[in-house]
Amino acid sequence: MDERTGRRRGALLAATALAAVLGLTGCGAGDSGSRDAADTAAEAPAANGGAADKDSAAGAPGAAGAGAPDLRVDQRAIIYTGTMRVQVDDVDRAAREVAAAVTRAGGFIGGDQRRSAEADAVAELQLRVPAPKFAGVVDEVAQLGKQQSREISTQDVTEETVDLDARIISQRARVDSARRLLARATSITDLVSLENELGRREADLASLEAKKRRLADLTALSTITVSLAGPAAKTPEEKTEIGFLVGLEGGWKAFVASLTVLLTVLGALLPWLVALGVPLALLLVLLRRRRKTPALVAPVSAPPPVPSARSAP
Repeated sequence: MDERTGRRRGALLAATALAAVLGLTGCGAGDSGSRDAADTAAEAPAANGGAADKDSAAGAPGAAGAGAPDLRVDQRAIIYTGTMRVQVDDVDRAAREVAAAVTRAGGFIGGDQRRSAEADAVAELQLRVPAPKFAGVVDEVAQLGKQQSREISTQDVTEETVDLDARIISQRARVDSARRLLARATSITDLVSLENELGRREADLASLEAKKRRLADLTALSTITVSLAGPAAKTPEEKTEIGFLVGLEGGWKAFVASLTVLLTVLGALLPWLVALGVPLALLLVLLRRRRKTPALVAPVSAPPPVPSARSAP
């Protein structure tokens, strides 16, 4: 009995130990699974937050995006253009004052066209001034007389400038590559083909650089077109009128203009008609009178009758 009892106790202890081991293993697996799930749940917001941080950093003004322009106003490339008309008492004096103002601002006169020298005189000046001095020069010109019109426009070419810079860098690399290939050419066919390709790439590069210089000039120097009009100068019509009365008025003006031209021509020919026509008319009158006057011829008396032979005694 003791031996059987010992065996039973041994089997019971072995089963208890096995159950304990299995229980500990299950708990460890559950804990590790819970820990893995918790770690995964914790990492997901962090990953999302990191992506959001990256997106926000990419959208920030200071982000180093590929070719992204600076969004600050003072770093943008803007073309300023202005057109204004000012009525002044003395067109020539006002034009000199405008030239002086442009010179003080560091610019120059790009064009100067003037019509007439009387009260209806008009001067059209094209001013090129630095962009930071644009508003100041416009206000200074407006104070020279009575401002009749003003139109200011702007054009943001920042993206176009950045695109041109990137294209110029890429095109320069292509030109350098073509030059290296040309230096290693061994046959006449390759040499001719590479020379043509290099010439085409250099022409494209020159065109891009010319566009860049043009944009740089327009952004560095603003353009202001100023019309200085005298006191009697007419304001340009902004609207075109139509209708019967307008047509009648236009026809009457055309008739008067034609009549004026006709009278002008007649006045120009009248001295010649008087100088040549009067002597010619007198000559014609004299010739007509000479044709109408009969010639005075003395009458011829009839010969005496010849006596007949029968009448002799």
